[in-house]
Amino acid sequence: MTRREIREETFKLVFQKEFYNAEELPEQMTLFLGENPEATDEEKEQMDARVKAIIEKLPEIDAIIDGVAEGWKTNRMGKVELAIIRLATYEIKFEDLPAGIAINEAVEMAKRYGGDNSSAFVNGILAKVV
Repeated sequence: MTRREIREETFKLVFQKEFYNAEELPEQMTLFLGENPEATDEEKEQMDARVKAIIEKLPEIDAIIDGVAEGWKTNRMGKVELAIIRLATYEIKFEDLPAGIAINEAVEMAKRYGGDNSSAFVNGILAKVV
């Protein structure tokens, strides 16, 4: 899998977090990863570890997002956009991925998975996260 494909699969796992309680999420992640025949075991482990790290840092990530999102809080954001912003914020703040790359990848995912204005919204929030 390419880095972009791994990132998109990670986004899907982060997105699922909004629909399952803490007890169900590990099983759902296992099912999701098991249904991905293209991913190697190493890639699945990488995605699993990354999602767990994002979830662990979620209060900190959401505080960063809430601090820059004028007129918006994470509890009011669309689930797709929020998952994308959380992933990109994690990449920028905790993985030291260059902000330009993280933002560009997030905007492309927002175009693909979000609504008409999702890419502009994601771009606007992430530009302030940097």
